[in-house]
Amino acid sequence: MIRVLLTTTSFQDTPGPHQDLLNGAGWEIIRARGPLNEADTLALVGDVDAYICGDDAITRRVLEKGRPRLQVLSKYGIGIDKIDVKACTAFGIPLLFTPGVNHTTVAEHTFLLLLALQKHLLYHTDSTRAGGWKRQTGHELFGKTIGVVGLGRIGQEVAIRARAFGMPVLGFGHHWDDGFATAHGITRAASLDQLFRQADIISLHTKLTPETRGLINARSIATMKPGVVIVNCARGEMVHTEDLVAALRSGRIGGYGADVLDQEPPPPDHPLLRLPNCVITPHIGSRTSESVARQATAAVQNLINALNGEPPLAQVNPEVPVRKFV
Repeated sequence: MIRVLLTTTSFQDTPGPHQDLLNGAGWEIIRARGPLNEADTLALVGDVDAYICGDDAITRRVLEKGRPRLQVLSKYGIGIDKIDVKACTAFGIPLLFTPGVNHTTVAEHTFLLLLALQKHLLYHTDSTRAGGWKRQTGHELFGKTIGVVGLGRIGQEVAIRARAFGMPVLGFGHHWDDGFATAHGITRAASLDQLFRQADIISLHTKLTPETRGLINARSIATMKPGVVIVNCARGEMVHTEDLVAALRSGRIGGYGADVLDQEPPPPDHPLLRLPNCVITPHIGSRTSESVARQATAAVQNLINALNGEPPLAQVNPEVPVRKFV
């Protein structure tokens, strides 16, 4: 019987059609609660044929331990920065993923964080729950320029919603769609520096790469408008935490909303968890019943296709052929 390791908690905890699809596949399912670090992943991969993974640390060592039995990886989601893609390719392991399934819910979560910051939501709910009636004056979104870094599916959905709020949109990204930008009135920034200088709000929706790691740092912060608000629904490592904390404490940055951190889960004393001008959620931007069902169904279907020797829905390394499991 095919043994499949499943580590994504939202997949396991959320009912939906993906559960029926998984249970009907006839596999033996080995369940763990991710995201797993390298040591925990190493302990599990030696005797499985396939792996439905979330944000686990899948390093070269993990892949070496999984060989030769491990046949295929099916990523639940689109972020592959925790996976050694080069090693997957070198070892002939197809890496599948699920693009196009969570852009709506992540865009909605972006505005949840932004509105919570602009309207001091946590301050006001904490006050009323404590029996008080304290009030702080907030800010409108209307008329504020939002700079969207990364105009892929998620960035585009954020831009659409920003325009609905009456916000001018300034965009920057390597994948630029002129037709989309024209249709939605989006201005293309000539550079990130221009976007940083002109935006009242900056929203991050790009991949974690060597170029984007530490993108928000003391140097880039110095080019931004005083009191700028930053929202990060991409990756926590795009922010230099110490520089960000210093800017938040000084007021140079007015607020920071994030669904991601540089350490997940964070230690209890992580500095961003205690600042009053921060709103942090535990990487749940794509965790809605609708989005989980789409992502999980795609992840299982990818695996079914690959183990049957059929083309998957999406593959990160298409140069690696999928082979029928025997």
